Amino acid sequence: MREAAFVRQNKDKWVKYESLLQNNRTLSPEQLSDIYVELSDDLSYSKTFYPKSNTTKYLNGLASAAHQKIYSSKKESGNRIITFFTREFPSEFHKHQKQLLLSFLIFLGFTIIGAFSAASDSAFVRSILGDAYVNMTLENIANNDPMAVYKEMTETDMFLGITINNIRVSLMAFSLGVLAGIGTVFMLMQNAIMLGSFQYFFYDKGILWESARTIWIHGTIEISVIIVAGCAGLVVGKSILFPGTYSRLKSFTMGIKDGLKIVVSTIPFFIIAGFLEGFVTRLTHMPDFAAISIILISLFIILFYYVYYPLYLLKKSKNEPGTNPI
Repeated sequence: MREAAFVRQNKDKWVKYESLLQNNRTLSPEQLSDIYVELSDDLSYSKTFYPKSNTTKYLNGLASAAHQKIYSSKKESGNRIITFFTREFPSEFHKHQKQLLLSFLIFLGFTIIGAFSAASDSAFVRSILGDAYVNMTLENIANNDPMAVYKEMTETDMFLGITINNIRVSLMAFSLGVLAGIGTVFMLMQNAIMLGSFQYFFYDKGILWESARTIWIHGTIEISVIIVAGCAGLVVGKSILFPGTYSRLKSFTMGIKDGLKIVVSTIPFFIIAGFLEGFVTRLTHMPDFAAISIILISLFIILFYYVYYPLYLLKKSKNEPGTNPI
């Protein structure tokens, strides 16, 4: 790569890092470490191909500043977990909005395929959901309580079982990203086709509204965060397929780290979804207003945390005095 192209590709990143290092901004040890590693990689590349250039001198100065700041930084405060969820993670997640959108589109596409397949083949729903579940639901419909499945287990057992299972699905969607993202797409496909055929099943029985207002009390957060976990897997897949200026191993390491942060961010939401499914969804006769309110509030929280807030923090960092926009 020519030096001009190398500079053009990385200039905005270097300007941002220079601003962060020179303006006494409070940075977490992880952020400082990430900055130092990236600058060191860029410096190594520059030394290899442009050893006597001004670019190499500039990067050497930045890397030295980052190194100095690391060893002069203060110890972490006791509210490390709170800082991760309120500042560290959302301030970085804006980088992965494209993967989040792609994960959503993949999930939406396979959901539509699932619904269409169920409409085209009456046996499809049974092949996906299983005869036992379909027969049980038909019996519940005949007993005028189609959502009775959510009342069969005790509240605590359902809460724990659902939460653990959802976290397991999230970790699988992330870890299967090592298969160049294909494994993650497969996990999204499985869950989306199940959802599409599941919802069509209730539509076909004439109780779509009753099922939707009940299921999406917990499903709004549960499905949304599965999509976020899919984003984590796609981030890992992207790091393998498109390493950019980094070595493939270095890019993969960074992708794993970013993807793991995304997965960790989903855990509180899966706990909330599990609580709703275990303790609230079973209240199938609650007023429509209450159910709709829970669904809308859940959707607002997800969109705020994973879409609006990261972009807000990015915009805020650009507009802070002494910070160069990127």
